[in-house]
Amino acid sequence: MRRRNFLAFAAASLAAAAARADESAPPSPFIEEMTWIELRDAVHAGATTAIVPTGGSEANGPQLAIGKHNLIVRYCAGAIARRLGTVLVAPVIAYVPEGNFDPPDGNMTLPGTIGVSEPTFAAILRDAATSLTLAGMKTICFLGDHGLSQRTQEAVAASLTQAWRGRGIRVANLGRYYATNGESEWLAARGFAAAEIGDHAGLLDTAELMAADPTAVRTALLSPKTWPAGITGASGDPSLATAAIGNQLLELKIATGAAELRAVLSAAR
Repeated sequence: MRRRNFLAFAAASLAAAAARADESAPPSPFIEEMTWIELRDAVHAGATTAIVPTGGSEANGPQLAIGKHNLIVRYCAGAIARRLGTVLVAPVIAYVPEGNFDPPDGNMTLPGTIGVSEPTFAAILRDAATSLTLAGMKTICFLGDHGLSQRTQEAVAASLTQAWRGRGIRVANLGRYYATNGESEWLAARGFAAAEIGDHAGLLDTAELMAADPTAVRTALLSPKTWPAGITGASGDPSLATAAIGNQLLELKIATGAAELRAVLSAAR
């Protein structure tokens, strides 16, 4: 009897501790994890800024999962939102321009890449932003982790801002997050050569994913010596990557994105 009483007491104590932890934990910024009532209440409480992350589904070398960009941008968007507070994150747009279909070029030459045309991507961005305005968003920011997304995001953001100016709604593309975040310079300052850093699925990308979601990295295939001959979808030397390096790189992207978003919000006041 005493043992049963003790077990019951222990279970009740654990449940109470879990409840306290839930109460003290910050709410999730991810819209997809909310109910519509929770979203409505968050907007009424002042959360009228939304990040729309865009990733990419593409071949990323033998060692990285196809959803690399999606995982990294979701991680960074969540961190940016938490850093600023009262900022929400829309579901990641996983399909972005990846190259030509016929004949295929760029990432479209390897299995697993799912691309969309630039007009299709622009329409998705416009419709996503329009949907968010219906929920009460006043500032909407595109956050792209892929190079071929940037031009379209800039154009759509400018177009929607002009169209919605009378409604007090602003749309922006946080382009510095991708283009001028200082990652390559940080690595170069620590002695890594450009050929080691790579421009796709190399040291830089692999380190980022190790930090954002290590389950998406095939550690047995980090060395290019283990890769098949021919096109691999990667450049650089991912065998030099570590999660510690990745954490430093992600912090550069997060800090850059957060500073950009603060500037957008300040300009809107």
